Amino acid sequence: MFDSLKERFENIFDALKGKGKLSEEDINSALREVRRALLEADVNYKVVKDFVEAVKVRATGRTVLDSVTPAQLIYTIVYEELIKTIGEAPAPLVISPKAPTTYMMVGLQGSGKTTTTVKIAKKMTAKGHKPLVVACDLRRPAAVEQLKVLAEKAGISFFGPEQGETDPVRVAAKSKKFAEDHLCDMIILDTAGRLQMDDELMKELEAMKSTTEPTEILLVVDSMTGQEAVNVAGAFHERLTLTGVILTKLDGDARGGPALAIRATAGVPIKLAGCGEKTEDLEIFDARRMAQRIIGMGDMEGLLEKVQSATTEADVTRMTDSLKKNRFTLEDMLMQLQQIKKLGPLDKVLDMLPGAGKALKNAEVDPDRMKQTEAIILSMTLKERRDPAIIKGSRRKRIAEGSGTTVQMVNQVLAQYEQMRTMMKSFGKMAGGKGGFKMPPGMGGFGGFGGGRRFFG
Repeated sequence: MFDSLKERFENIFDALKGKGKLSEEDINSALREVRRALLEADVNYKVVKDFVEAVKVRATGRTVLDSVTPAQLIYTIVYEELIKTIGEAPAPLVISPKAPTTYMMVGLQGSGKTTTTVKIAKKMTAKGHKPLVVACDLRRPAAVEQLKVLAEKAGISFFGPEQGETDPVRVAAKSKKFAEDHLCDMIILDTAGRLQMDDELMKELEAMKSTTEPTEILLVVDSMTGQEAVNVAGAFHERLTLTGVILTKLDGDARGGPALAIRATAGVPIKLAGCGEKTEDLEIFDARRMAQRIIGMGDMEGLLEKVQSATTEADVTRMTDSLKKNRFTLEDMLMQLQQIKKLGPLDKVLDMLPGAGKALKNAEVDPDRMKQTEAIILSMTLKERRDPAIIKGSRRKRIAEGSGTTVQMVNQVLAQYEQMRTMMKSFGKMAGGKGGFKMPPGMGGFGGFGGGRRFFG
């Protein structure tokens, strides 16, 4: 996410390091690079101009404290202005005080409306709501079937047109009665994708808005569409008065222009961001955390949330007990591997660590190696996992054959285990100190990150 922009900003800040005092030329030179970086990230020209001007006014209008280096000053100002540009406070979806809450999903074809509809429904289900997804896209072939299949897979209630039904406005209107009958407190309307200049289809949306009186009208935007996303947002907002924007495919966008420009140009808050294909890969858009990622500060808050969601209380208790007893087995190592896998693509996870961008350039992140490690441990007997000392030549050969790997790879896994066991012993000493030691919530599966490179590449 924002790979190219983040790399450029890191280079800008590195160039300022070591300077004893900021001169006007230092500031102008840095801002020229900031301007170029933003334009290459496909950020709207007017947004770039206003952003750079705001940074310049602040950078030249304040005294540099003795304890603050020039790089830190520019770093801080750029970070704060990024937050202002993107949208300072998170804007979660509005829940109507009177059921049903209705969300109308709009956008261009291929923007990801249908999958995002199900993602929102899944997210709301976890919060105790009972959503109903409604197929109002009666133009695209198989659109109704696609939504139905995704809804069934996610365990979400579905409502679609009757045989021969061609009026999406009527389908949307009828869905309210269905929701009431099935005790659904939320309706999410998946409308047909369209070009913003298609007047007939825009009138259809206006009619649907008038009929259903939605709580939110959400524009789904493919973050890889570049500056055109700003024009799309403006056109839809003019006709429908949008309440929010959802950015999709942020995990595949190396530039990130729309995220930086839509809020500033259209005046519509970005509410959610899709960062993957799974139904859980949807998060509240937080400008502060997004700005941290862009300038290389990482996202430890987001990473901790991922770790906590992947770790059960039983896992934390088990790991804490192992630390206290100064015991670490291959079963513990397997548990950590499985938890790390739940966090998502490893390069995306490691990218959330502060300063990881440059370190990852030369790191070999190989998810296949993790799969092989897991297969090797699973090919061991319970006795072997709990007492690796008994794994000699013949056992290593059997494990290699059972896991489809080689004896050499089995040896590497056992060597990695020994390194981790030594590391965990040091934690165990902490557990035996005064006051004892309690594993922080959600951190049970994080011990294995220390030996990351051997696991992953």
